[in-house]
Amino acid sequence: MADKTDIASFYKTKNILGESFNPMHTSRFSEIPSFMRAPVVRDLSQVDIGIIGIPYDGGLTCRTGARMGPREVRNQSSMMRAINVVTGVRPFELARVADIGDVHFGNMFTLDEAVLDIERYYDAVAAADVLPLGIGGDHSVTYPILKALANHHDEPLAVIHIDSHTDTWPAYQGSKFHHGAPFRLATEEGLIDPYKTIQIGIRGGQNFADGLNYSSDKGMRVISIEEFDDLGWREVAAEARRVVGNSPTYLTFDIDGLDPVYAPGTGTPESGGITMREAQRLLRELRGVNLIGGDMVEVSPPLDLSGITALNGATIAFEMLCLIAEQVSSA
Repeated sequence: MADKTDIASFYKTKNILGESFNPMHTSRFSEIPSFMRAPVVRDLSQVDIGIIGIPYDGGLTCRTGARMGPREVRNQSSMMRAINVVTGVRPFELARVADIGDVHFGNMFTLDEAVLDIERYYDAVAAADVLPLGIGGDHSVTYPILKALANHHDEPLAVIHIDSHTDTWPAYQGSKFHHGAPFRLATEEGLIDPYKTIQIGIRGGQNFADGLNYSSDKGMRVISIEEFDDLGWREVAAEARRVVGNSPTYLTFDIDGLDPVYAPGTGTPESGGITMREAQRLLRELRGVNLIGGDMVEVSPPLDLSGITALNGATIAFEMLCLIAEQVSSA
């Protein structure tokens, strides 16, 4: 990790008058919107944490639009603070955080090629020792992310998965590459350890029994929304920490894990979900977990003209960024 001086200078740029300034210190409605108002950087040698847009929704089984998620989350993320006012974490002082652009697709209408594009992009990020925070896009993108990251570790990854669905369904409409299957694919390929995988907030979905049975049979810890209510966010976080232990852990948050009142703009909303406050407190309680990256997915701006889904998605991503930044600073 860079020293404090390098981190401070990382965020400075110059305007056309040659004047030095930090875009994070300007008005929130000014400058080009980037993730968290972080600099847009292509040289990964200067980056500790890369926030990555994944504008892809070819894996959706119902309502489309998540390909527009990264763009609107960028816009709403300009509302994020430089400090987590609850935990006191200042992520931009702990690490060099950059918006490193979007995954580029050569043929996004061919599912296996789109999957490969994501994997290749993340492989380059991991090879540069940059910790990734992905903004989707539908949840199918997590499979190639796990595939890329697993190649850089000596053991299968642990997973903390917050969602309303297990996403361990079988093939759908003739394809195994869809947003209901990433953790089934990752398990079958040995990318993740199902005994070190916890799924939180589960309550619905097509082929629900198939997915739920698969997760349970493989040894995943499945916490339904009813058990979440009974235990409370603090005990659920403790259970998550117990499940993953000290293993390299990937954190993935599907915005439909929230109740639709907080996230109406998503492809497969399920009523009776986690509140925004519970989600924030749950994530904050994961401080110290050995995170190697994460993602926030399934924001679909066309399905929510109010922008609240993207705002809450950006807020979730900020909480995740704080966790990853602490991981960088402790390395």
